[in-house]
Amino acid sequence: MTVYKGYMKILKQNKGLILLYLVIFFSVTMMFQAVAKNDIPGNYQAESVKIGIVDSDGGPLARGLISYLEHFHKVTLLADDTAAMQEKLFYRDIEYIVRIPSDFFDTCMADGQKLSVTKVPGSYTSFYVDQQINSFLNNARTYYAAGFSEEEVSEASQMPSTVEVNLLDTNGTAGATPNFVYYFRYIPYLFLSVLCYVMGNILAAFRRGDLPKRMQASAVSMHRQNTESLLAAATIAIVLWAITIIASLFFYHDTLINHGGFIYFLLNSFMMLLVALTISYLVGLITTNSNMLSGIVNVISLGMCFLCGTFVPLEYMNSGVKTAAQFLPVYWYEKTNDLLAQFGSITGDVRIEVLQGLGIQLVFAVAFVCIAMAISKRKRTI
Repeated sequence: MTVYKGYMKILKQNKGLILLYLVIFFSVTMMFQAVAKNDIPGNYQAESVKIGIVDSDGGPLARGLISYLEHFHKVTLLADDTAAMQEKLFYRDIEYIVRIPSDFFDTCMADGQKLSVTKVPGSYTSFYVDQQINSFLNNARTYYAAGFSEEEVSEASQMPSTVEVNLLDTNGTAGATPNFVYYFRYIPYLFLSVLCYVMGNILAAFRRGDLPKRMQASAVSMHRQNTESLLAAATIAIVLWAITIIASLFFYHDTLINHGGFIYFLLNSFMMLLVALTISYLVGLITTNSNMLSGIVNVISLGMCFLCGTFVPLEYMNSGVKTAAQFLPVYWYEKTNDLLAQFGSITGDVRIEVLQGLGIQLVFAVAFVCIAMAISKRKRTI
């Protein structure tokens, strides 16, 4: 097992690099997971705005508008004093001022005029209030056109009664993305970086000096050398995969194991491992020094991860980038990972799509093996 032991010896020399990438991986995963948890669309809440109202009318419709806005915002009645109102706007005591004219019902219902408003410059909340006032007035005009009196218009335009909404959990995920999805999302970067660096350094070491000639002249057959090389590479890859899976079980034990796509998450990560291993072997064949290796690994790992949805989710990318990314294996890993995140039970068409993603990754791995074999054969004949 001379070749195998040689692989393991060089691996020990790179253990610091491996630990560094593991720390980076776990740190980035936890950080992005924490950010994502605080940025869930379902946590949206309407924002309350400090509104000042100058009511020169005092009629039923004016009171109805004030009552309507009080459902959403903090409303303060103001005197018609321009200087005082400007001061309140300046100190942000008031963000939005509405002037209700003395003939409010006639001018806004019959004539269709707009209310006079004053806003804090550059405030996005003003658009929110504009929309609510327009909604109230449009509803009021509809009731007025139907023959309602001013009192009836005011009452009918108020907030509708609340209704109970039941969420149907059709996908089995309760409308939320499991935390472990973010963990598996960043696995390609770990696999590509660690395996490419380690395998690149190992293969470069075995090509250094007259070592290739000495290996050819040794009593160990070429077949045995290749077998030991494959066994060593497989050992490195399996250990790395086992570390990531054990860590995922440690962090997300119950939620991960009980998820309907647990086995598919494991298969997807294993397919990515095969792809990363074949790419790393290919990188090791074409690199001749550590500087060249560092540049190639950074381009491959960071380039694929940025283009294929690892660092930037696929949903935020335009169609052109996603079309180009389909020619890279990490895209199919991330697409499968996102698909598994959406469904708690993997059956029917979903299962077919998942298997398709796994199969395409396997095809990429086989293709990289063929390319590596062709390059290796050419190097032996030169």
